[in-house]
Amino acid sequence: MEKHHKFSIWYVIMAIWGILLIHNLMISAFAIETIPYSRFLRLVQEQRITEVSITENQIQGRMVPEGGVDGRSVPFRTVRVDPEISKLLDEHDVTFKGEIESTWLRDILSWVLPVALFVGIWLYMIKRIQGQQQGFMTLGKNKAKIYVEDEVGVTFEDAAGVDEAKQELVEVIDFLKKPERFTSIGGKMPRGILLVGPPGTGKTLLAKAVAGESGVPFFSMSGSEFVEMFVGMGAARVRDLFNQAKQKAPCIIFIDELDALGKARGFGGMGGHDEREQTLNQLLVEMDGFDAQVGVILMAATNRPEILDPALMRPGRFDRQVLVDRPDKNGREAILKVHLKNVHLDDDIDVEKVAAMTPGMVGADLANLVNEAALLAVRRDRRKVRMEDFEEAVERVVAGLEKKNRLINPEEKKIVAYHEVGHALVAMALPGTDPVQKITIIPRGIAALGYTMQVPTEDRFLMRKTELLNKIATLLGGRAAEAIVFDDISTGAHNDLSKATDIARSMVTQYGMSEAIGQVYHAADQRSQFLYPGMERHGEYSQGTAELIDQEVREIINRQYEVARDILQARRELLERSTQRLLEQETIAGEELKAIAEEIRRNR
Repeated sequence: MEKHHKFSIWYVIMAIWGILLIHNLMISAFAIETIPYSRFLRLVQEQRITEVSITENQIQGRMVPEGGVDGRSVPFRTVRVDPEISKLLDEHDVTFKGEIESTWLRDILSWVLPVALFVGIWLYMIKRIQGQQQGFMTLGKNKAKIYVEDEVGVTFEDAAGVDEAKQELVEVIDFLKKPERFTSIGGKMPRGILLVGPPGTGKTLLAKAVAGESGVPFFSMSGSEFVEMFVGMGAARVRDLFNQAKQKAPCIIFIDELDALGKARGFGGMGGHDEREQTLNQLLVEMDGFDAQVGVILMAATNRPEILDPALMRPGRFDRQVLVDRPDKNGREAILKVHLKNVHLDDDIDVEKVAAMTPGMVGADLANLVNEAALLAVRRDRRKVRMEDFEEAVERVVAGLEKKNRLINPEEKKIVAYHEVGHALVAMALPGTDPVQKITIIPRGIAALGYTMQVPTEDRFLMRKTELLNKIATLLGGRAAEAIVFDDISTGAHNDLSKATDIARSMVTQYGMSEAIGQVYHAADQRSQFLYPGMERHGEYSQGTAELIDQEVREIINRQYEVARDILQARRELLERSTQRLLEQETIAGEELKAIAEEIRRNR
């Protein structure tokens, strides 16, 4: 077989150096004769030197050779020697000569360094040009990160609090490990599995866990990485991704943030020529074309399934949707135990209590909570994390950073104290409300001048009408306390009014809890918030119905405000004493508030 030798520029450089070296040696060897200095002195005495050129270390000139005729002379050179030494040596018949220090290495380096610098710059420029050409030629290649079994490093043990989702995905693992169990009876694995859920619930972690459990290659790519500024590049990347996956089958393709690629087509007036829509069309074609029995499983994750194109959701494509919802109390407890494995904990840590303090938090929130607690322990020069660190971390995450250095004048501080105690007393008086754990008038976050912390005793998935009304009354308790005590109101209730109005409007438009409106759903389509400007869809009801909705919302707010006022007026003594205690201590616990109420009741 013929061998092909790779050409190298260094061959040319070495050849040039050799030629230059030989040239210098030939010139020095044949052009000028080098003679000893003693001979030079004798030639001078014999008058055979015709001319000389004297430098500091060398003498060059012309001499008449032995037997020379017709005045012919030849060039010579010799090393200059100190005349006194030469005279002494000549008197004793010593043959002496001078030698020129060898400078061949210096001469070569004087050639090598400039040439090497020039060649280096030239090679660097060639490499840059080739890299740009290669980058342009690989625009159609996919940018997926390929993880083999050893690189995934994630199993179902790392994904806690999502037991139902893991059960759905166990079938995928069984199919990748033993596909004959399904194919032997004619069964087919779903071609696409869509993980749906709020941000931070662990959708990407679950996909990696499936790959880690099954031990197959894992192709990971974001939906936004498909679309480029060049037309057709996204579709080319989709084709290349599926081609590579088929070569490495069985494997898993995971597309994160699918909504960046699979948004419903036809919005914005761009037609079918939009680059994103071409990429989506190619994805639909590839999902129809590959055989499920090959062993390629397509998984994707999104937190906005309502905006995905219906063609993606039909059976035969993403025909199985797995909900990765917010964890319940038991799920949060399991997630906390996973994140607490590498944290040094004190003996007073109650994981169940921490889980109860964090309703609505997802896995990412809980991981951040554990990290905040650890940082607080380090800040306080402790080697172990205590329960108080977790309680403070919950408040930091929920309400914001505590700002003890913010200066508030005494009058504003008094208003804030009455406001927060008003929330707490209304919550304590009404059934179905979350227990009050803590009241503080230390500013937190950007605009919170005070904070009333209520911790639910259990997770709730349904709320009755009475509970929603009591929640509105609790939110309005701060405003009612200000009106009772100061006969005036402040701007501190703006966030309370916003939340109360949202609850009341949802009761009227979504939950059918208004007798005047009836059992009718009047909320706007959720998809409308993702449409382009000018294409928004408003609620499909008349102007009269809109006015009636506004009137009902206003009446609900006003009724519950009166409820809050009545409660606080009936407990005016408790309001005053609790507020004075709060102004003195800046923070009081819910149990302390109950103790004050019990003391007042006994004294009566």
